[in-house]
Amino acid sequence: MSAENPAKMSLGVVPDDAAVVALGGNMPGGYGTSEALLEAALARFAAAGLPILRRSSWWRSAAWPDPSAQEYRNGVVLVEARLEPQALIRTLFTLENQFGRERSVRNAPRTLDLDLIAHGRIVSQAPELTLPHPRAHERLFVMGPLAEIAPDWRHPVLGRTAAELAAQASVGRDARPA
Repeated sequence: MSAENPAKMSLGVVPDDAAVVALGGNMPGGYGTSEALLEAALARFAAAGLPILRRSSWWRSAAWPDPSAQEYRNGVVLVEARLEPQALIRTLFTLENQFGRERSVRNAPRTLDLDLIAHGRIVSQAPELTLPHPRAHERLFVMGPLAEIAPDWRHPVLGRTAAELAAQASVGRDARPA
């Protein structure tokens, strides 16, 4: 993406070469707070070949499926998609591992969860990576932060905007800016 075209970066307009990445976690590891861990992870994006174009504020939501577990912090970034989708997801997994992510049971508490929500307008049903993310549109803790930084982003399959999807999200309805 060229830095010479500021109109391309106006709020709501998402460049064709941008990827949407959701961040989340509810275990701070050695960082004191989940927000501090998420900030540390963001600080490594550029060196990992993922220059950040825009980022949301941190959002909070109850843990799911066990709301008695520690609350989650979530956010969304738009990154320059220099890497092909498979390479980008491998990079995200590497970052997760650097922050102590352990994959045990589904929806288990975690230090860092990085999800590739969309990669430009690519639609893919490959066994190892589905794009756009198959459940992100249902989650307020993803669509809310995305609507904050790119309300007019359109889901590549559903055709609805981030703002519309946030208003209709059925999962994580308690999500709100922290």
